[in-house]
Amino acid sequence: MAQKWGNGFKIKTMKEKDKKDKKVVFKRYVQNQATLLPPSYEEMVPEKHAVRVVNEVIERIDISALERSYKGGGTSSYHPRMLLKVLVYGYLRNIYSSRKIEQALYENVHFMWLTGGAKPDHNTISDFRSKRLKEHLKKVFGEVVMLLAEQGVLSLKELTLDGTKIEANANRYTFVWGKAIKVSRERIATQLKELWSYVEEVYSDEEQEPNRPEIERIDPETVERTIREINEALKEKEIDPKIKQKLNYAKKNWPEKLREYEEKEKLLAGRKSLSKTDPDATFMRMKEDHMKNGQLKPGYNVQASTSGHYILNYTLGQTTADTSLLKDHIEDYIESYEQTPEELLADAGYGSEENYDFLEGHDITPFVKYNYFDKEQTDKKHRENPFNPDNLYYNQESDTYYCPIGQQMKYIGDRQRKTANGHIQNLRLYQAKNCEGCPMHGPCHKAAGNRIIERNPNLIRHRKKVKQLLESDLGVEKRRQRWKVEAVFGNIKHNKGFKRFMLRGLEKVTTEIGLIAIAHNLQRLSLNPAN
Repeated sequence: MAQKWGNGFKIKTMKEKDKKDKKVVFKRYVQNQATLLPPSYEEMVPEKHAVRVVNEVIERIDISALERSYKGGGTSSYHPRMLLKVLVYGYLRNIYSSRKIEQALYENVHFMWLTGGAKPDHNTISDFRSKRLKEHLKKVFGEVVMLLAEQGVLSLKELTLDGTKIEANANRYTFVWGKAIKVSRERIATQLKELWSYVEEVYSDEEQEPNRPEIERIDPETVERTIREINEALKEKEIDPKIKQKLNYAKKNWPEKLREYEEKEKLLAGRKSLSKTDPDATFMRMKEDHMKNGQLKPGYNVQASTSGHYILNYTLGQTTADTSLLKDHIEDYIESYEQTPEELLADAGYGSEENYDFLEGHDITPFVKYNYFDKEQTDKKHRENPFNPDNLYYNQESDTYYCPIGQQMKYIGDRQRKTANGHIQNLRLYQAKNCEGCPMHGPCHKAAGNRIIERNPNLIRHRKKVKQLLESDLGVEKRRQRWKVEAVFGNIKHNKGFKRFMLRGLEKVTTEIGLIAIAHNLQRLSLNPAN
């Protein structure tokens, strides 16, 4: 406050004077400032930036096969190494659209540095991704992984395998169901038999009946011929107008419909469903379900094997179950690196007899859970259930099981069972005696008669071996590492925001997941550089 003296004058304090005399100072801002030398992109990119990692790694790998795919003559082309760098860095920066990558080439100094100022348009980028890379990206990915292995950041001997479903770039509401096609075929077969039954009724009072046509095979040619023969048989006969109307409809529509069904069945190739806008996509239940109602969406089952947090291999499946995809994934791995992994860690979704046989045949140690391994570890009631066939006493010398009250269950024969994947299981059957009147009959089994159990000796052998592995100190440590592959999927889906493919068709989608895998590995390397 200013102080007032006797003659009325006010004297300001030093604090108020300083406050009035202070001035705001801004940094110099001149847009048109001339420079002695033009600015360099090199100076604008930090030394340890991720774009430098992408540039260095792509420069060091062999892409000669990709280069040879270009034909001579015509106008000059952008170098595939430069376009590959642009795509990988785009995916590393969560930029997946070719138009947005083109925009970044004009606006982002890191992209400008990467291309040396070149600006390929979005059509060039899109064609390179969807056409040029589809036959070569897997080898490029393998080159990157081998380079990382040489630097000691990952191991090619120990794999952790898991799968995740990623939505296809397809309409969610236009689909084809294999079961619906089967039902439609059966309906045509039933109606065709009804039409022929009508012919037999018309001729019932006559001594001579027309030859019965082939109505068991339901294909376009056979159905077309059968309808023609039915029409011929009813020619000049007085027939029901409704039958005549049905025959006209059948002649006009059924053969064409059956041809359509055949085309769709070729596209299904054994699958249960497909999307009309991306026929390679199958309808699957996704974890990312915004409606929370278990809605099916068109997608692909992405299989990835990892070492630490790095992706070593990727394959795409068109089925919802992981079980059937293990063999193809490991065979692809062996073909890519010309070596077999020593160990495989995977969850119970891969624990089938067929897969255990495959891993054993390739001398791969299987840290792969079977379907009720976790329940055995946590559920004492299940683990100690005396009526569980796994807990029944078995006498190997006499090949006999004993029920909980000590009665023999003797071997009565074999049978085979074919799994959904076509694998043949050889089962041995054992039957108890005198179950009637047994006080344990209720909790032991519900069926009438003496209890019969099925045992698969080969699968029992595999599960015993796997249980010993998983419960060992090494196995416990391995099981603790399973989260790492899930962390890889979490990074791709949530940090990178890649929850839906941009492209359509199995080949193009495989290219896209390959770019994501390379980008993930190089981003990981930039955050944790090799020593």
